[in-house]
Amino acid sequence: MASGTWDPTDLPIEPGLYTNFVEAAAAAIKGGARGIVALPLLKYGAKATAKQFYTVSKEKEAQDLFGADNLASIRLVLMGGAKEVLVYTMPADPQPSDYVDMRDAFDSRSFNVFVFDQEADASEQDLTKAWVERNRTEGKHFMFVAGGTADDDADPALGNARSARLKHDYIANLIVGGTLSGKTYTSAEYAPYIAGLIAGTAINKAITYAQVALDDVNKRLTPTQVRDALKAGSLVLINDGEKVKVVQGLVTSGKKIRVIRARQAIATDITQTAADAYIGKIDNNPDGQAALISAIKAYLERLEASNVLMGPVVMLDPDYDSVGDSVYLLISFAHVDSIERIFLTVNV
Repeated sequence: MASGTWDPTDLPIEPGLYTNFVEAAAAAIKGGARGIVALPLLKYGAKATAKQFYTVSKEKEAQDLFGADNLASIRLVLMGGAKEVLVYTMPADPQPSDYVDMRDAFDSRSFNVFVFDQEADASEQDLTKAWVERNRTEGKHFMFVAGGTADDDADPALGNARSARLKHDYIANLIVGGTLSGKTYTSAEYAPYIAGLIAGTAINKAITYAQVALDDVNKRLTPTQVRDALKAGSLVLINDGEKVKVVQGLVTSGKKIRVIRARQAIATDITQTAADAYIGKIDNNPDGQAALISAIKAYLERLEASNVLMGPVVMLDPDYDSVGDSVYLLISFAHVDSIERIFLTVNV
């Protein structure tokens, strides 16, 4: 079924459900089970073939397919909490055209978060940003987690500049790496863990202050540097003296990862529900419209009961006529955020 965004001046003609997000005060939605991370693997053993897809959910499966020496990124994704890793095997010595082929191949697969295996240069990051935006416009919603080199990590201003370059609601940019069991990871090398953490976290939860699997960070930022990074939309890790944790779950546009993933879910889930039960199957009359509205409202109310959103309203959009084969719905709700700042006034 076709899906995507719609513009009242240029309506699509293919049957499907099209979503037009209008920024209201604060809006988000939560969907069903998530947890798939897409990863283009650079090195692998003889059992795997170039430019093929493989799905793994356990480290042993990945080891058998790709070899014990090629598992670093996959292991981090699974450690982060992802349910599955959707692996695409890159050819040896990949060229720019191979990355184009990789992105095109992922277009036809379902996943929740995309991350590179190891470091990707600025050009590939920019092309991936454009790919994320194209898919969003066409109705496919996923996040991209970016990172940088050791030189980038040494200067948080460089990481923040990368956040500005990759500014987007669907992109998170990690600017701090770390050490684990004697190995140092750059932010790009550790991005797969963050991708797994995002994919594996329930949509009614935030990754803010989530503990991560590191012994220490590779760059301890000052409080001022942390504040500057958050203002820039960067994803920051700190060592609080006891553990390494995410300071705040942000995308590069400055919005909350929890909110963005919820927004992605509403588009994905309602589109799938419409495809399964409504498009081409009900009449566009008051009874059919009421059935569609009732189903969407029931979905939102289930999410309301799970503390994902508040006050859902579903109605025919009064600005457009729902006639012929087109129905225009207006959906409103307020998202439930996590408590991330506590202000105390102590009277003595």
